Amino acid sequence: MDNKERNLRYNKYVESKVPKTKEFPTLIYAFVVGGVICMLGQGITDLFLYIWPTMSLDEANAWMLIILIVLASFLTAIGVFDMIGAFAGAGTIVPITGFSNSITSPAMEFKKEGIIFGLCVKMFSVAGPVIVNGVAISVIIGIIYLFI
Repeated sequence: MDNKERNLRYNKYVESKVPKTKEFPTLIYAFVVGGVICMLGQGITDLFLYIWPTMSLDEANAWMLIILIVLASFLTAIGVFDMIGAFAGAGTIVPITGFSNSITSPAMEFKKEGIIFGLCVKMFSVAGPVIVNGVAISVIIGIIYLFI
């Protein structure tokens, strides 16, 4: 058996094992769940501004982000966020809750390896490249903006 035939057979095998998703209902679920997360964030911001009327909008938004990050980390720790993610897909990944999940999950998975080599190193295995690329692109755009 040559490599080309082997690769074709392997690709056919992989395609048979990949779970099939129904595109239309999945899009609706993602839209609804992502919208609920965003509505929850807006509700938290409005609640902060109602309770503390002198608080600035930036401060209220910062506290809202902190609460959503902690809530998503907690739901990841007890296994609920994974169920919501399996149901809603990108609806949970796109908001900041997905970023929180991408840091919390590896941290929990590798905590057995110790604080330094497990928790601290593996915590950013998924989110680390995103942070690095975001910072690098921001610097490049800032330099371009400086000279324009």
